[in-house]
Amino acid sequence: MTSTKETSTLSTHVLDTSLGAPARGVRVVLEWIDEHGEVSSLGAGTTNDDGRLRDLPPGGGLLREGTYRLRFDTAAYFAASSRDTLYPEVTIVFRVTGDVQHYHVPLLLSPFGYTTYRGS
Repeated sequence: MTSTKETSTLSTHVLDTSLGAPARGVRVVLEWIDEHGEVSSLGAGTTNDDGRLRDLPPGGGLLREGTYRLRFDTAAYFAASSRDTLYPEVTIVFRVTGDVQHYHVPLLLSPFGYTTYRGS
């Protein structure tokens, strides 16, 4: 059973490992996935010049316990620099629990691979 307790904040950071630089201008969508698999959009934003997006959900709201998904529009990012990519979108599904106050979900990105981890 999912709690409605609001517990945590969220940020992300996208680094383009093929360039060794921040990935600026990546559109990111935050979604909530309920216990039945239904998806609701909580907002979207774009990474800044440092590849960071700190305001998730927009307006600085807190996340309640449960399952979330970040969707990164990598097709548009790579197209902007005339590069092809195998992954037109990267999705990261993660769980928020009551024991953590901040979630940082970075994305290390290249045209033909990506990785993520729980940051701090």
